[in-house]
Amino acid sequence: MAFRSELRPLNPGVAFRDDAGLGCAPIGNLFSPVPDADAVATVEAALARDVRFFDTAPLYGSGESERKLGLALRGVPRDDYVIATKVGRILIDESGAPVRGAASGHDSIVDLSRDGVLRSLEGSLARLGVDRVDVLHLHDPLDVETALSASFPALAELREQGVVRAISVGLGKLDPLERIAAEAPLDVLMEAGRLTLLDRTALDRLLPVAARRGIGVIAAGVFNSGILVDPVASPFYEYKPAPADVVEAALRLRDICASFGVRLADAAVQFPLRAGADAVVVGARTPAEVDAFVDGLDAAIPAALWEDL
Repeated sequence: MAFRSELRPLNPGVAFRDDAGLGCAPIGNLFSPVPDADAVATVEAALARDVRFFDTAPLYGSGESERKLGLALRGVPRDDYVIATKVGRILIDESGAPVRGAASGHDSIVDLSRDGVLRSLEGSLARLGVDRVDVLHLHDPLDVETALSASFPALAELREQGVVRAISVGLGKLDPLERIAAEAPLDVLMEAGRLTLLDRTALDRLLPVAARRGIGVIAAGVFNSGILVDPVASPFYEYKPAPADVVEAALRLRDICASFGVRLADAAVQFPLRAGADAVVVGARTPAEVDAFVDGLDAAIPAALWEDL
């Protein structure tokens, strides 16, 4: 599979992996602080491995992920990379007032209105230091009615104006995502955690809808919060300690992979592509994590292993 044409860098001569994107939540201080220099090094490592699709959001570090990504890409020709960010939340300061301009915030509030979409994107562009983004996701819109009546018409306007190249939705809950995929004017969608070795529910429910409507699919959350990297050292599922039955299932998957000499994480990162996704997005906070992600995409996996899994 490959990214749809509108999701590729506009410079046709730049080397570009069409199966991979760097998730930038970790450099936004997810779980632990990431200094600017380390964030820049992580983005530079992705560029060096031809990963030029970067997925961020105002929610990640209340603007810090966007600011650090913009810092890292400063000086890189704009047509040489693809940025996806998100709307649907407004950053606020410690007093609860909306943050203006390029500043980061203290927290965020949900705002799916047209004005909220426009204000959110305005702040994102300022923090990123760019005049356009390539993909604009609506972030976790659990109020589907408002999303369909207010948010997506605003997103479509931005696409018509050329401020964004493609519009999308990013969600980890399948019920609202399935309905939005069926009704909204999407170019692409990003599912989180529903197309993994542990949770394959998107296979039968979401992918057929996307295929029927010509919507590209980006898979995120491929490690289900860490358990599919190492069920022992990182036994977390959906950002919480994993239940015993989930740990048991992950250990069983790990052992099957080990019997073929394959790392569980490598099978986990390749599975969504094999299932029909156009690309996978994986978060990283260090150059070593970037290398592990890209190496996993290229790891040789015997066909017999997929049958056993």
